[in-house]
Amino acid sequence: CLSHTHTALRQILDAFLIQTTRQAAMETNSLVTVHFINRNGERLTATAKEGESMLDVVVNQNLNIDGFGACEGTLACSTCHLIFEEDAFKQVDTVTDEEMDMLDLAYGLTDTSRLGCQVCIKKWMYGITVQVPMEVSDIRRQLEVGKQSKQ
Repeated sequence: CLSHTHTALRQILDAFLIQTTRQAAMETNSLVTVHFINRNGERLTATAKEGESMLDVVVNQNLNIDGFGACEGTLACSTCHLIFEEDAFKQVDTVTDEEMDMLDLAYGLTDTSRLGCQVCIKKWMYGITVQVPMEVSDIRRQLEVGKQSKQ
C-alpha cells in the first residue's frame, strides 16, 4: 500500500515538474510573431517582444510602412492607426479617452481601429494579423506640400 502511494506521489511530482518546465520555457520565450498587411496589400511579418507596442515593433523591425508613427508614440497623432480583426480587438486592452480623441482624426476609422502606440504585444497575439489603413492623416505630408508650393 505504501509503494502505491509513493508511485502516485512520484507521478504527481513528475507531472508538476513537466508543467513547470513548460511554463518556464514559455515565459523565457517571450517572442511573438505578428503580421501587418500594408497599404499596398504586402504582408509584413515581424518578431516582437512581449510588452512592446505595435508601434515599437514597426520601428524596431524597420518595417516599411509609410508615415507610420509620426509622433513617436506620444499619442499626438493617428499615423499608427491599425485595424484589428474583431476577435482580436475584443481581447486587447480597453481604449482610453485620449486614444479615442486621436482615433477620431484617423482616416478609414472602423469599429476595430486602435492606435499601434497604445496596443502592447501579449503572448495570445502570436500569429495575429493587423491591417494598416489605406490612408493616413499625417501633417508632415501637408507641410511638405506647402514647402514645395512656396518654391
